[in-house]
Amino acid sequence: MKINKVPLRSCVVTKEKLPKKELIRVVRNKDGNVNIDFTGKANGRGAYLKKEIEVVRKAKISKILDRVLEVKVSDKLFEELEKYIEEN
Repeated sequence: MKINKVPLRSCVVTKEKLPKKELIRVVRNKDGNVNIDFTGKANGRGAYLKKEIEVVRKAKISKILDRVLEVKVSDKLFEELEKYIEEN
C-alpha cells in the first residue's frame, strides 16, 4: 500500500514545520500586490503563517512579512487575516 506524503511548510513567525492545510499562505504577485492565497497555488512569492491570531499579530509587530515578501504589507491585510482566522 502506498503512503501519501503530507506537504510540510514552515511558519515564518514560529519557524514550526506544519502540514500545509494548517497554515495560511500570503503571496506577493509580480505587480507587488500582496493577498491571502486561499487556494495555496497562486503565482508569486509566498510566505506561510500559522492559523492563530497571536501569530498574525506577531507578524505585524515584527514586520516579518515585509522582509520575506520584500514589499510593504498594509495593515488592511493583517485585519483580513485576523477576520479569516476568526471565521474558520
